[in-house]
Amino acid sequence: MLVRIGTRGSRLAMAQAERAADALRTARPGLGIALVPIATSGDLDRRRPFAEIGERGIFVKELEEALLEDRADVAVHSAKDLTATDAPGTHIAAYLPRDDPRDALCGATAITPGMRLGTASARRKALLLALEPTVVIEPLRGNVDTRLRKRRERGLDAVVLAACGLDRLGLADEIGLRLEVEAVLPEAGQGAVALQVREGDVEFVASVDDGPTRLRVEAERRCVARIGAGCSAPVAAYHDGDGLTALVAAEDGTWVERRQGTDADAVADELLAAAAR
Repeated sequence: MLVRIGTRGSRLAMAQAERAADALRTARPGLGIALVPIATSGDLDRRRPFAEIGERGIFVKELEEALLEDRADVAVHSAKDLTATDAPGTHIAAYLPRDDPRDALCGATAITPGMRLGTASARRKALLLALEPTVVIEPLRGNVDTRLRKRRERGLDAVVLAACGLDRLGLADEIGLRLEVEAVLPEAGQGAVALQVREGDVEFVASVDDGPTRLRVEAERRCVARIGAGCSAPVAAYHDGDGLTALVAAEDGTWVERRQGTDADAVADELLAAAAR
C-alpha cells in the first residue's frame, strides 16, 4: 500500500511530514509512503500581511483540496495553521505528541524597552506590546530560515518564532529566550502536528493519534472557533492538561482579557462578553 502525504514544501513542513511518515511506518510496517509537496496561498503570497490574505487557513486550503481531489491520502499540518473547524469531507484523524508550545525570542535573551522585534502575527504583536509598550514591531514573513536571515539583514534586535519549529530543524541554539505561556499565550494548536484525511479514511491513520494532545488541541480549536464568530481581535488559547486558558487582546496591546476554565464554550463566552465591554 502506498500512502501519499501532502505537505507544504518548506524545510520545516517537510521535516514534520517525515515525522508523520515515521509514525505511520512504525504503526504499519511495510507501508509505502511518498511525500507530495504542495504550494499554498500563504507560500505563494509572501508580501501581504496574513490578515489581508485570510490569516488562518492560508497554509491549509490547498492541502485540503489535494485530499478531496484524491491527489493525496494524508495532509500534514502544523496544527496552529488549521482553521477552527474541519473542512467538509475531511477529518483530523491524528495529532502527533505535542512539542514545546511556546514562542521563542531569537536574537536576544530578554524583551527590553525600545527594542525592534520582527513578527507577522497579530497575536504576538498584541501580547509583546502588552508586555512592553515601547517595543517596535516590524512585519516579518517567510519560513524559519528566511526570518532568521532577515533579522540579521534588517538589524532587528530579535524575531519571535515558534520554539517547536526551531527545535525540529535543529536550530534550538538560535533561541535566546523561550517565552512562558503565562506571558505570551500560544496560538491554538501550537506545538502539535495534525494528520488530516478524507472522512472515510480515518482508521489507518488513527492508530498514531496521541490522546492527550487531541484533547488539548481540540479544546483550544473549539474555544477559538466560538470567539472568532463574534470577535475580530487577536485571540489565543492553550490547554495545559488541567484546564484551558484563553484571551482576547487589542492589536496595540492596550488591553488583554484572559479567562480560564475547563469548558471551552464557557471560556469563550466569558471572553466575548468581556471584550464587548
